[in-house]
Amino acid sequence: MQRHQLPPPQVRPESGKGLDRDRCYQAMSERDAAWDGIFFTGVTSTGIYCRPVCRVKLPRATNCQFFETPAQAESQGFRPCLRCRPELAPARRYWSTTDAQAVVAEFAAQQLQMAIHHGRKPPTMTALAAQLGVSDRHLRRMFALHWQVSPLQYLQTQRLLRAKQWLHDSPMSVAQVAKASGFGSSRRMYSAFSKHYQLSPGQLRPPRLPLTPRQASAQSATPLALVLHYRPPCQIAGLWQFFKDRSLDGMERWSGEGPQAEWRRTVRWPHGPGVISGWLAIRGDPAHPWIHLRVSPNLLPVLPALVAQVRDWLDLDAEPAAIAQVLAPAFPQAFGQRLPGCLDGFELAVRAILGQQITVKAARTLGQRLVHALGTPCETPWPELNRTFPSPACLALEENAAHMGSLGVVRQRQKAIQALARAVESGAIQLHPQAPLEPTLQALMALPGIGPWTAHYIAMRALRWLDAWPVQDVALQTALGVRQHPRPTQALEQLGQPWRPFRSYALIAAWQSLSSSPHTPT
Repeated sequence: MQRHQLPPPQVRPESGKGLDRDRCYQAMSERDAAWDGIFFTGVTSTGIYCRPVCRVKLPRATNCQFFETPAQAESQGFRPCLRCRPELAPARRYWSTTDAQAVVAEFAAQQLQMAIHHGRKPPTMTALAAQLGVSDRHLRRMFALHWQVSPLQYLQTQRLLRAKQWLHDSPMSVAQVAKASGFGSSRRMYSAFSKHYQLSPGQLRPPRLPLTPRQASAQSATPLALVLHYRPPCQIAGLWQFFKDRSLDGMERWSGEGPQAEWRRTVRWPHGPGVISGWLAIRGDPAHPWIHLRVSPNLLPVLPALVAQVRDWLDLDAEPAAIAQVLAPAFPQAFGQRLPGCLDGFELAVRAILGQQITVKAARTLGQRLVHALGTPCETPWPELNRTFPSPACLALEENAAHMGSLGVVRQRQKAIQALARAVESGAIQLHPQAPLEPTLQALMALPGIGPWTAHYIAMRALRWLDAWPVQDVALQTALGVRQHPRPTQALEQLGQPWRPFRSYALIAAWQSLSSSPHTPT
């Protein structure tokens, strides 16, 4: 049997009961990447904590302490390993359907983590408590009870690890790293590193030889190269095919075939009052659970937020074992499947509107026309990549409605796209993983031409909603054999209950079973 054919057992089978020492030590001794980020090991003889995949000599079991989060390890006085670098571990997507205390604590932790990773201001505990319908005091108490650290300690560890990553992996200045990591100033970051790690930020920089002016100029024009880790297994070929079927000429291009194909595309990213346009390229690694990412050097100022979005786009923080426990009885072929996300929520939403009730191929044709006609010119190393997707401001212009009509976009979808563009441009609707789910769904469905199916599809891919289940979807009804049922939507709702909270993965698996159908959703 090949490794990872079956999901590894859960480290924490029941919330609050702690880690299983024997399972953790076995995973660490095997350096099993499927457990990466699920737990961290503190070694009492060195005072260092590591990932399960660390290549150092295996410590004695009696010298090991196991933690669910880096914050727990650091609260006990352990420092991060400089070799395996805990900040590179895939993030946890905490979930529970039975333990109310765990739901509260894990949701709060996830929101704090996402904010730091995406370069946004973390929400206050008061705001999170209001969103959860509990008091601020109760949320803090549940957080400390569940994670054994305070929210502030958890947040500080996330900032430190994020700063550590960018000090090591990027040429950003210390001031830029401090800002990207949420410290606010270099002085605060220096103080935090000195207090927690007994190191200065400069000591975490890899050694670099002095460069001549010509070498420095050449280096500034060199693409930024990063390696993004994930937990195996990963059905990269299926993920690549999903994106390839929907790629738009002018802004997306594939080089090569199979899982090792390189995907290149243009990027338009907000920065301060304006935007930065550039490009990125991604490819898999046949020997390691990694994705290789190359980014144009002009995107350096937004690199941390961009990398976080790429991780969401490719679903690199998925936990295949947890998902398989829920879906394996019905979808055994879905083990290692990833949920396709997006780089730009607005772009995804427009493409979803264009694809309403038509084939993937027809939606792709309309999207390509839109990019070529209204996209913004962008310079890349590849002549065939020369456009970014039209901005909300561009598509909101009244004169562009007639332009879209000349491209073959029907009037109803013109109105939907323009209403969406105005809502996004004004900030009334935000389409990113931190946006609140229910208010966003309601705001989308209040727009002309956007119904429950389109809103749920947008939320699944742009807001990273793991439990989307559009019961009106004809392809889903067909795939699961309820199309001829007297009440197909009710039958589908009942059928999907055992697959919560991962019904989005079940949805993708069902669609892939109909991949030969031209009407699989765009």
